Amino acid sequence: MGYIHIIRDFYSFPEQVNRTIRIFTPDAYDQQPDKRFPVLYMFDGQNIFAHPESAVWDTWCANTTLERLASAGTIEPWIIVGIDHLPNRMEEYSPWMGGRGNLTAEFLINHLKPFIDKTYRTLSDSQNTALMGSSMGGLISLYLGKTYPQIFGRIGGLSPALMLGGTQMFSYWDRRTGFWSRILLYVGSKEQYSFYGIWLDYVPITKDFYTRLKSLGYSEDELHFILAEDEIHHETSWQKRLPEIMTWLLAPTASRSFF
Repeated sequence: MGYIHIIRDFYSFPEQVNRTIRIFTPDAYDQQPDKRFPVLYMFDGQNIFAHPESAVWDTWCANTTLERLASAGTIEPWIIVGIDHLPNRMEEYSPWMGGRGNLTAEFLINHLKPFIDKTYRTLSDSQNTALMGSSMGGLISLYLGKTYPQIFGRIGGLSPALMLGGTQMFSYWDRRTGFWSRILLYVGSKEQYSFYGIWLDYVPITKDFYTRLKSLGYSEDELHFILAEDEIHHETSWQKRLPEIMTWLLAPTASRSFF
């Protein structure tokens, strides 16, 4: 189902390092050569595809899920671009506390996205450009959604590590962006665990952030919250709920049709 092209030496000038990029094109990409496609960028690219060269253990199976939904007519076909994380993932995905999130942003905005838009038949406007990640990947997704709303119109923050940096993400989202938005927040009801002796409870902080965004005036069409009963902080949980997540986040807007 579809095709995955892996680039193992995509150079990031801001970070001065080679990155691995995994690009999934759906079946429709080859079947409809005159059509342009929306693009979903996902962090932790090594964990997102059902593919022999993905992570050894469980993955999101984002490619097979998207193809099933597109074949059923639930959503339209999307290109998915997976960005493998670097060795120090905490720094890479952190926008503050000495993190390098600004360099990750510069790479994505000024180098990777222009390459994807030049190389593939994409729809490059914000309504057709989505960003999704989990945990630290969810944190950097929400940061980028606020910083670059004119580029990323759809943001999926799954189990976001909002506790990193105290209340900084709450303060950062101080107003509506003024751009078209579709923001999804997800958390599993059993996402409580100890991380190197630090107790992390994702449920209340994700609920609080949803309340924060609602207080800024985001409507139900713009903001969606999923509390997944009995789900944990793991790829198997995100994989299980991905059909629901993609169905809402990637739904076509009234301003454009499927084809």
